[in-house]
Amino acid sequence: MITLYQFPISHFCEKIRWALDFKNIEYKTINLIPGLHINQTRKMGVKSSVPILKHNDKFIQGSTEIIDYLDATFPENSLTPKDENLKKEALDWENYLDNEVGVPVRLCVYHILLDYPKIVKPFFAHKGPWYGNLFLTFAYSKLASKMRYFMRINSETAMESKHQLSKAIDRLDKHYQTNQYLVGEQFTRADLSAASLLAPLSMQSKYGLNWPTDVPKELSNLMDEFKKRTTWINRFYESYR
Repeated sequence: MITLYQFPISHFCEKIRWALDFKNIEYKTINLIPGLHINQTRKMGVKSSVPILKHNDKFIQGSTEIIDYLDATFPENSLTPKDENLKKEALDWENYLDNEVGVPVRLCVYHILLDYPKIVKPFFAHKGPWYGNLFLTFAYSKLASKMRYFMRINSETAMESKHQLSKAIDRLDKHYQTNQYLVGEQFTRADLSAASLLAPLSMQSKYGLNWPTDVPKELSNLMDEFKKRTTWINRFYESYR
């Protein structure tokens, strides 16, 4: 059995949930509590970050590395093109998207939502260990402060990330206006990365979280700003998720 160690809210973890489902691979998830996860993840990987995949006593850390492993180990429904030129193109897109979309989305969303513990705490505790809600009740303020410090989340970096994200979305929107896919003529890890990493900004129902019905105005404005340029996300979620 494959085990995915994750944060349910993480869009990098959504990349792997989607990849596993797309490839029809059975797996179980272990949801970790932010802050408390560090001791667990450092026993499995070099860094404290998730996602981490366990298979046959082997641990693979990082969304790109995990998709590499899944396609090599379970080649059916491959997300990586076999043609070497297309493969390089897909990997280049994925690297670009991880850095120019994934990181800015995380920073922009957390900058807003960390001020709304009633929304964030259920995300962090979602289907996790029994003590998650108790821990977050007493430690949320300290956890949020540490996240802002270590992830450099503040008004200035949020503004920079928003500008970075807008440029990336413009590039994607321009491409998808004339192309069905980012690479070649099939759905690849590039398209999966683009859609999953932007999914929190459209609150996709297949993401696996109970999104709030009362969205903070700042987040609603951010979502509305990019909505017209990211309609292609719905197509990928409807057709491939």
